[in-house]
Amino acid sequence: MYQLTVIYNQPTDPVAFDEHYETKHVRLVKAIPGVERFSMGRCESLDGNPPAAYAIATLTFTSKDACAQALGSDAGQAAAGDVPNFASGGATMYFVDETTTGP
Repeated sequence: MYQLTVIYNQPTDPVAFDEHYETKHVRLVKAIPGVERFSMGRCESLDGNPPAAYAIATLTFTSKDACAQALGSDAGQAAAGDVPNFASGGATMYFVDETTTGP
């Protein structure tokens, strides 16, 4: 499997981030062809201090080629183009070739 992981830094307005993400961005991501799995979660810390990252999203594809095709599609470009509309703290994307699974 091949993954795109997006790490969202702390936004200037978390409420606006959440509202935009849930009402607009999720719909755009779900329209990307070839996505096998899509998940997003908000970060927490064990000591109660604010974590460096606000949220992490993961999109899983069958292969690197499938990921590249998906991101190059109109839907992939629309989702990528939407990120500046809500990620005021910035975002970092990582591409991962998953080779180890299990417990």
